[in-house]
Amino acid sequence: MNSRVLYRVSAVLILLFDLGHSAGFPWSDPSWRVDTTAMRSSHFQVLGFSRTYWDFYVGFGIEISVFLLLAAVLAWQLGGLPIQTLPLMRGTAWVVALCFAAISVLSWMYFFTIPLVFSIVITVCLAAAAWQSAGTRADLPRGSAAAGTSSVGATKP
Repeated sequence: MNSRVLYRVSAVLILLFDLGHSAGFPWSDPSWRVDTTAMRSSHFQVLGFSRTYWDFYVGFGIEISVFLLLAAVLAWQLGGLPIQTLPLMRGTAWVVALCFAAISVLSWMYFFTIPLVFSIVITVCLAAAAWQSAGTRADLPRGSAAAGTSSVGATKP
């Protein structure tokens, strides 16, 4: 599989991960018999705002949904870049892959099978795409801007 396909597969998986996460709102099912009353009723002041733990719980959950959507768009955009541009995006590609590796560890530590499996598969796809993207640098013609050299100021033999 080439990097374009791997990035696009990652984007679709991240979007599905995001939809699953968002569909679980408010991330607590009454059948679990979890009493969230204390989270909702204990108010405290934070920089002039009255908040509860429930506010933080819901707010951070929604923020995660937004950032997963950003990650899906970023992965899709990486998959649409010309092959000559991919080496220039190597740092970004690896950071995204490492972020999902961290999400995999956190899913294993704090969550359950579905987010763990999604995050591991996404990590593998993103890391494979980043690895392949980095390898395209050697295939670029010498003197191209994407290869890291420039012919500006060079004299012809």
